[in-house]
Amino acid sequence: MQRPDDFADEIEIRIDGTLDGPAARRVEAMLARARPGARFRIDLVQVREFHDFGIAVLGNALATTQALVRLRGLREHHVRVLRYFGIETARFSPDLVPGAA
Repeated sequence: MQRPDDFADEIEIRIDGTLDGPAARRVEAMLARARPGARFRIDLVQVREFHDFGIAVLGNALATTQALVRLRGLREHHVRVLRYFGIETARFSPDLVPGAA
């Protein structure tokens, strides 16, 4: 689920298929253990199904981590949901999939 990126000091976390509670909890655990300033890229491009609880857990993990996180593949709708809950997504350098909503 994670691998060091060859081009940067980032740890990439890839989720495929479904972002549900258990998948989001695994991401949350990795971010909770991260040292402050550690760099992560969370790749959600291959996620076809986003569960609301998974988005909530991911949002909580993003709000509480001291790591630097980039998101890739999060749909615009989910970015809005995170913002509604007070999570400033600009801090996490979202890298959205063009046209995904």
